[in-house]
Amino acid sequence: MTRTPAFKHRNLPLLLLKAREALMHGRRPMLRAHGLSDQQWRVLRVLADPAHAEGLDTGRLAREAHLLGPSLTGMLARMEAAELVRRERHAGDARRSVVHATPGGLALAASLQHAIEAQYDVLEAHLGRSRLTQLYALLDELIALQGDDAQQETDDMTDAASPLIESAA
Repeated sequence: MTRTPAFKHRNLPLLLLKAREALMHGRRPMLRAHGLSDQQWRVLRVLADPAHAEGLDTGRLAREAHLLGPSLTGMLARMEAAELVRRERHAGDARRSVVHATPGGLALAASLQHAIEAQYDVLEAHLGRSRLTQLYALLDELIALQGDDAQQETDDMTDAASPLIESAA
């Protein structure tokens, strides 16, 4: 039986998943205590960004929260029922929806901010500011290496589900 030779490089996608899980391990109990899933927190954090005070259309929200359209559709319904977000028709295109964080959603994001920032402070204390800054820069560079290909893949996933997203609004 012939063995496949050892890979030259470590499994970076697996390492990145493990790193994500290590970061989320301490965060999940806090999110669950507030009734949020990881994905709902990503949506709320994107919408709570002051740059998105006017809301985001569902396609852009899916891209920025890195979610598939069909997943976002059901999630927005649950978040709307919990009064964390609200959806409205796009002013210029009635086929599209715009999602906003509600005052309650913004208050929840604000209430979690201190604890989440404290977790980042612990990470920074462990790695050091310069290494954490370097980590951010390396991750940004890795993401940018994919350029339009990675964005196109995300767009394709979102566009395929756009009719589902829009019709569910």
